[in-house]
Amino acid sequence: MSNTFTRMGTANSYDNALRNLTSRQNALSGLQENVTSGKKILRASDDPTGAGAAERATTRIERIKTEQRALEVQKSAITQAESTLGSATSLLQSFRDLVVQAGNGANSPTERETIAKQLVGIRDELLDLANRKDSNGMPLFNGLGSTAAPFETSVDGTPPDPDYTYNGLPGQSAASTVAIPFTLDGRAAWMDVPESNGVFNVSLGTTNTGKAFADIGVVTDATTAALPANGYDYTINFIAPVAPATGATTYTVTNNTTSVTSAAQTYTAGQSITMGGISVVVKGAPANGDTMEINANVAASRPSIFGVLDRAIASMYAKDAAGNTTTTGANSTDANFNHEQAISLAQIDTSLEKISSSRGKAGDLLTRADRITDTQSANTIQSESDRSNAEDLDMIAAIADQKNQQTAYQAALQSYASIQKLSLFNYIG
Repeated sequence: MSNTFTRMGTANSYDNALRNLTSRQNALSGLQENVTSGKKILRASDDPTGAGAAERATTRIERIKTEQRALEVQKSAITQAESTLGSATSLLQSFRDLVVQAGNGANSPTERETIAKQLVGIRDELLDLANRKDSNGMPLFNGLGSTAAPFETSVDGTPPDPDYTYNGLPGQSAASTVAIPFTLDGRAAWMDVPESNGVFNVSLGTTNTGKAFADIGVVTDATTAALPANGYDYTINFIAPVAPATGATTYTVTNNTTSVTSAAQTYTAGQSITMGGISVVVKGAPANGDTMEINANVAASRPSIFGVLDRAIASMYAKDAAGNTTTTGANSTDANFNHEQAISLAQIDTSLEKISSSRGKAGDLLTRADRITDTQSANTIQSESDRSNAEDLDMIAAIADQKNQQTAYQAALQSYASIQKLSLFNYIG
């Protein structure tokens, strides 16, 4: 039987104890630093993979914050534009009410002059609204770009259309997953109002002397009306008895495309006159030789909303023998006044629809902005969770580890102290 003896020197034991003590001290110091900061990754070298994940999550969070700040600016501008269109709707409705009031036969020509001045004030307010800017000085209705004022009159500042021009770039920027446009298409909101019913126009003969006027007309058969042989090009001719002759007033309809004239029909005020898939209601008493022209609506000649208002304002005044607008209020029995009333009311209604449509688009953009905010909030929460999982410390587990390391450090310290006392000379008596 043999015995094996291992020789261990005091110096070797001392070195081992010192290394253990140093290791325990470093581990405890690291845990204390982690607990103090609340992070498990203090340096990229601690965990390169985790540090990279945390950095990517932080970058996403900062990008979302930047996008949300931009979205708030965009949302503020569209909110202001939507509110502006709401104010425009109220002004247009007030304008319409005054036009209806002017049509009351109880009003005198002088009262119509007063109403016309009120209408001018409303038109000017609307023009100011169309040129309104946001808090950053950008026009709300500049579309894809414009000068300081998207809408201008002529150089001398006088209406009516076509002096009004749109200086913006027509169109609407597309919304994205993180942003909405910060301006609206001013041309879509304020320009290109279809004349009359949007399909054809009814106008009085320039030499008419009677009291007959017409409504804006309607399409009764779109297929027939669209035929090339019809083309929305007609002339209604009135034949009235000239004193001392008596009898019924009649009318004929000439298709100017085919040069075909219909047989004479008895005229009855308030009844429809039908031709080629369209119908027009004529009221009042025409004079012999009076005419009405029906022509296709030309898109290129469509006025702006401001031009519509100018036409309504001009109708408040009487015309002279040459057809020029005077400064005297119109009489309620004037054929031109009554005819223009029908056209103006129809075009004002169309203008209200255009404003309402643009306001609806603004509302859609604001709803989209809210959805973007909700999505971005969810993305922020997810990114924050990713960052936290990568670098945040589990405090309960870390404190438990800290206590364990503290105990181990104390044990290593005591072991080191004991080894320091060991010496051969302690056993030499």
